[in-house]
Amino acid sequence: MQLRYIKNVQPSQNCIARVTAICWSPNNKRLALADHNRFVHLFDENGDKRDKFSTKPADQKGLKSYVIRGMCFSPDSSKLAIAQSDNIVFVYKLGLEWGDKKSICNKFQQPSSVTCLMWPNQHSSELVFGIADGKVRIGNLKTNRAQTLYGTDSYVVSLACSTDGMGVISGHMD
Repeated sequence: MQLRYIKNVQPSQNCIARVTAICWSPNNKRLALADHNRFVHLFDENGDKRDKFSTKPADQKGLKSYVIRGMCFSPDSSKLAIAQSDNIVFVYKLGLEWGDKKSICNKFQQPSSVTCLMWPNQHSSELVFGIADGKVRIGNLKTNRAQTLYGTDSYVVSLACSTDGMGVISGHMD
């Protein structure tokens, strides 16, 4: 494999402008980038900015003091899951076309901060995420409920899925 530079999608700025999460859609038509201001920027397959939306805090009356910790697209590329440090995972319905309306279709409130997430490619109605207290949980999009797959006392730092979508591996701080 040969890698080559194509272009910058986010221009440099004279201030700290952290990118907190980035992901490609499985159909390779969209790139999602989350910034430190809690906005998600959507780019097309050529790296051109096409859309942008603001994320929501877990507590609608609360302050926007959370950080976006991770993002991933659904297997059909129509939804975007966002893991936030304010103990919640939101799933946004984006649609498949650029002009489609965006809305929150699922949310999973958690007992501690969500640290990472992934969406198995063979399980479009299940979302796997890790939380700071060491649990790996699975959220069912049909019932809006989450259950624990595995628990330990060590912070979950990463998740990955097998190519067939049947296995999940988690990395922990210890």
